[in-house]
Amino acid sequence: MADRFANARAKIYQAHDEDPNKHTTTNGKEVPYETHYAEQMEHYLAKRSPNASDVLKLAVCGQHFRRWEVPRTDYPMTKIGYHTWRTHLKKRQAQLVSQILDECGYPVEDTKRCIALIEKEGLKQGEEEVQVLEDVACLVFLDDQFEEFKDKHDEDKIVHILKKTWGKMGKEGQELALQIPMTEECKGLVQKALSG
Repeated sequence: MADRFANARAKIYQAHDEDPNKHTTTNGKEVPYETHYAEQMEHYLAKRSPNASDVLKLAVCGQHFRRWEVPRTDYPMTKIGYHTWRTHLKKRQAQLVSQILDECGYPVEDTKRCIALIEKEGLKQGEEEVQVLEDVACLVFLDDQFEEFKDKHDEDKIVHILKKTWGKMGKEGQELALQIPMTEECKGLVQKALSG
C-alpha cells in the first residue's frame, strides 16, 4: 500500500519536474513551477487535514497536473473563455492523474474518487474531502500567489477576489488563512475584503 502511494506520487512529481516555467525559491534556487506548487499544496494539506487519505493526498499533489501544456492564451480572454479553460483543465488533470493511480494498482473506486476530487464534485453540497482540497488551494493562493496577484490588479478587483476566496473556504481553512504571514498592505486588503 505504501509502495503504491510512493510510486504514484513519484510519477506525479516526475511530470511536475518537466514544467518549463520556473519559480525562484526564497533561497534563490530555481525549481519547476508545478513542483513548487505541489509542494505548497502538500504543505497546507498536512496542516488542514493531517490524516488525509492517500487518494486525497494524490489529488492535492496532482491538482494542476501538466497545466502548463494548456495555456490560458489558448482560450478567449473573456470570463466565458476563462471558465471554459478552467473546466477543461479540471477534467484533463483528473483523467491524467487517475491514469497514474490505475497504473500503480489502485482499485477503480479510488481512481473514480480521485477524478471526483480534482473535478471538485460535491463542493457545493459540502463534501468534506472536496472542501479540504478547495481550502488547500485557497491557502496556497493567499500564501504563495496573492502578493504577485495584487501587483497586477486594481484594489476593487483584489477585494472582490479575496471575498470570493474567503467564501470558498470552510471554517478550518479560514482559521488557517488568518495565520498566514502577510505584508501590512496585504493584511489591509484582506481586512477590507472581510469587513465589506
